[in-house]
Amino acid sequence: MFMNNGLRRAATSLLLIVMIALVTRSAFAWYQERQFNPQVLSVVPFQTETGHIAYSIASGKGFTSPFQRDTGPTAWLAPVYPYLLAGIFRLFGIYTIHSFFAALVLNILFSAGTCVPIFYGGRRIAGLGVASAVAWLWALFPNAIIIPFEWIWDTSLSALLVATLLWATLELAESRRVRDWCFYGLLWGFALLINPAIALPFPVLLAWAAYRNRTRERSSAWASAWIVRPALAAAMTILCCVPWTIRNYVQFHRFIPLRSNFAFELYIGNNENYDEQHRFRPGAITQDREILRYLHMGETAFMEEEKRKAIAFIVAHPRIELWLVSQRFADFWLGTASPLAAFRQADSPWLYFILAFNVVAPLCAFLGILVLLATKNSYALPVVTFPVVFPLLYYVTHTSLRYRHPIDPVVLLLAAIGVHGLWRWCTRKISKVPAAETSPPNTPNTNENSRPVARAGRERRTVTTDGRP
Repeated sequence: MFMNNGLRRAATSLLLIVMIALVTRSAFAWYQERQFNPQVLSVVPFQTETGHIAYSIASGKGFTSPFQRDTGPTAWLAPVYPYLLAGIFRLFGIYTIHSFFAALVLNILFSAGTCVPIFYGGRRIAGLGVASAVAWLWALFPNAIIIPFEWIWDTSLSALLVATLLWATLELAESRRVRDWCFYGLLWGFALLINPAIALPFPVLLAWAAYRNRTRERSSAWASAWIVRPALAAAMTILCCVPWTIRNYVQFHRFIPLRSNFAFELYIGNNENYDEQHRFRPGAITQDREILRYLHMGETAFMEEEKRKAIAFIVAHPRIELWLVSQRFADFWLGTASPLAAFRQADSPWLYFILAFNVVAPLCAFLGILVLLATKNSYALPVVTFPVVFPLLYYVTHTSLRYRHPIDPVVLLLAAIGVHGLWRWCTRKISKVPAAETSPPNTPNTNENSRPVARAGRERRTVTTDGRP
C-alpha cells in the first residue's frame, strides 16, 4: 500500500514532470549540439526572418530587413520575439555560440514550463488523472523535445501561451473581479504581439467566458456587469496592439494591425505550381524567387501583388483549391500529406516513433472531442475551439508540423481525455455482466420478519414461511 501511494504521488507530481521535461529537452539539445561545429550553431539557426530582424535591431537599424539585405522597415513579423532575440544579441553578441545557447535555454524553459498550465487546465476539465497524463505526454512528446533546438523562433513560447490562455479562460469564467478580466485581456494582447496566428480562437473563448460568467450571476447588481467585464478584456487586448499598429501605419501608410506577410504565405500555397494544365508557366515559383522580388519591389507593393495573384488563382481553380485544402488538412494533423509513404521511407526507430506519435495523437484527440461532447462536459467549447478554429488559417495557406505546435498542448489534452474516456467505457462494459449469470438462484426465505421488495407490476406483500399472506 505504501509503495502504491508513493508511485501515485510520483505519477501526479507536477514538479517531477517538469523536471523530466527539462531533462529530455536538455539531453536532446546536448546530443544534437555535439553533431555540429560551434561556428555553424553561431550563425545558421539565426538565418531566418526572426534572426535577421533581431540582427537589425541589435545593430541599431530598428525593426527592419527580414532577409538580411537592407530593405528598410518591415512588418513581416510581430514584434516581441525579434526584440527578445535582439536583447540576447546585445547581451551575448550577434551570431555567437553564447547567443545560440541563451536562446536555446529560453526555448527549453518555455517548452518545459508548458506542463504547468496544461496540468492545471486538465485538472479542472477532467480531474487529476487526466491532468497528470497530459503533463507526462507533453514532457515526453517528441515534437516538444525537438523543436526548442531546431527552431530559434516563437514556436515554443507560443505553445506555452496557448496552454496558459486555455487555463486562464477556464479560471476566468468563475471570476467576478474586474482585475482578472483586465489581466486576461493583457495576456491575449501579449500573445498576439508574439504570434498573431493564435488570434482566431480569441472571440470564441471570450464569449464563452462571458456567457458562463453570466449564468453564474445571482443578484441583479452583478448581472448588470456581465457585459462590462468582457468588454474591458477586449479593450485591453486592443490597447496592447494599438502602438504597433500605429507604428505600421506611420511606416507603410496603411492599416496593418500586427504583421504584413499573410499575402506572401497565401501565394506560396496557392500558385500556378499546383496547376498541371498551365502551359505557359514562366518557371517554378519558389520561396527564394519571391523573396528576390520582395527585395526589388519593397514590402508594400510586393504584398499587394502577392495578394492579387493568390486570389486570382483561388478563384480560377476551385477544384485544385479543394484538393490543396485536403492535402493541407492531412499535412497539418499528420505531419505529412502521405503518411504511409513517410512510414515506408523512415530509416530509424526514432523517426518511426515521431511519425507514429503524430498520427496517433490527433486520432485520440478526435476521440477526446467526442467524449467531451457525449458527456456534455461544461468545458468542451473552449477546449474544442483550438483544434477546430486555429488551423483554418493554415488550410488556406500552407502548413507543417511546426505550425501545429502552438496547439499541441491542447491536442494532447484532448488525446488524454479520449483515452481516459475509452478506458472507462471499456471497464464499464467488461464489468457489466447479465444479472442472470451473476445473481444466485431464488431460495426460500426462512426469516419470518423479512419483507422482500415485490416485483414490478405486483402488490407489495409480506410473506411468511408458511406461505400465508
